[in-house]
Amino acid sequence: MTKILVIEDNEMIQEILSERLLLRNFEIVVAGNGQEGLDKAQQERPDLILMDVSLPVLDGLEATRRLRTMADIQHTPVIALTAHALAEDRDNCLAAGCNDFETKPINFTSLIKKITALVGAA
Repeated sequence: MTKILVIEDNEMIQEILSERLLLRNFEIVVAGNGQEGLDKAQQERPDLILMDVSLPVLDGLEATRRLRTMADIQHTPVIALTAHALAEDRDNCLAAGCNDFETKPINFTSLIKKITALVGAA
């Protein structure tokens, strides 16, 4: 089963994403801030990370930069989640090491296509 780490501080978004991904037979792990996300990524070794960009403690871009330096998990695909939809925002996410980018409100069909492209179907 494909394991996805959802790093998101908004509990409602955490819940919606988790429920919808569970229905697609993904295993879900949740973290509420960037540092907790890095810790859980090291512990859980997810197949993919959904990373909110605006996080407390450690923002999503810095968390992704740090993730890319961790030998065991540096190649884990990361999809950035953000309400900022400008081309510059996308470029910043990709420059930080994210593999893809999804704007909020999240288009779940689009997100599933991106997840499938990066890790395959659950």
